[in-house]
Amino acid sequence: MRILECFTILICDSALIIVLVYVDDIIVSSNSEEAAANLKSQLKSHLKLRDLGPAQYFLGLEIARSAEAGVLGCKPSSIPMEPNQKLSQDDGELYDNPESYRSIIGKLIYLTITRPDICFAVGKLAQYTGAPRVSHHRAVLKLLAYIKGTVGQGLFYSSNPNMDLKAFADADLSACPDSRRSVSAYCIFLGDSLISWKSRKQDVVSRSSAESEYRAMALAVCDILWVRSLMEDLHLPPSSPTVLYCDNEAAIHIANNPVFHERTKHVERDCHTVRDRVTDGTIILAHVRTECQIADLLTKALYPGQFRALVGKLGISNIFMPA
Repeated sequence: MRILECFTILICDSALIIVLVYVDDIIVSSNSEEAAANLKSQLKSHLKLRDLGPAQYFLGLEIARSAEAGVLGCKPSSIPMEPNQKLSQDDGELYDNPESYRSIIGKLIYLTITRPDICFAVGKLAQYTGAPRVSHHRAVLKLLAYIKGTVGQGLFYSSNPNMDLKAFADADLSACPDSRRSVSAYCIFLGDSLISWKSRKQDVVSRSSAESEYRAMALAVCDILWVRSLMEDLHLPPSSPTVLYCDNEAAIHIANNPVFHERTKHVERDCHTVRDRVTDGTIILAHVRTECQIADLLTKALYPGQFRALVGKLGISNIFMPA
């Protein structure tokens, strides 16, 4: 992903102006049309500019606007998805406008690029685009209500020079009622800044929570190795092993004790992926309490209190909230 060369926030009285600059492409966004027009006028007096109107494409992202969701007047929600909600592909009657459902999900997938707090919900609902049900559409409306209340939310990157890597890996056993497959998730931090995350359904059915957690650890290790390699290419090699936090002690024992491998030959590939990196000192495994497992946010829907606590630990902040 290309990196923006300039990101500027201007606040004048009640007007908020956000300016994104990449080479010769500029996006001006504001809650005041007058303030945005004044800024563009000032820029034109010093630079040769061409106003292309409302943004359509920027850094490979297509920006589309429509009123198809029809929920601008809804009451904001504090969470993106109801906890313990059991959605399945055959849950209730079919939704009568599947094209609208698919269109909304397609747009939400782009939003997950900067919003890890909705990754699980979007990934879950994206599974039903083939034949969405009424219950799936209600869940989408719940997600949109959450987004309405958090429009200024995004990732905060600290200027702290800490270059230590740490990661959290977690899994939710048999989370999918249709396939009984578990959901794996991980998040990787550089210092206190979240730089990589993923939430996805596992490729095979896990027979135990230890196995599902181990597969999540293996997925995280692969991405950790890529990040460490990238840091070396940038002449910023990691000075210490990466700590990988997991809330399942059995999974940690599998990696630390070769004897366990004889009992887990059906996950041999994942066993060696993690075990080899523990042996060569690249990865250090550490246990973390379930309530402090940040990746838990990416494996299941949570109640408001726990959800807000983990969102804060991800480094997500809202630019519209008072400091």
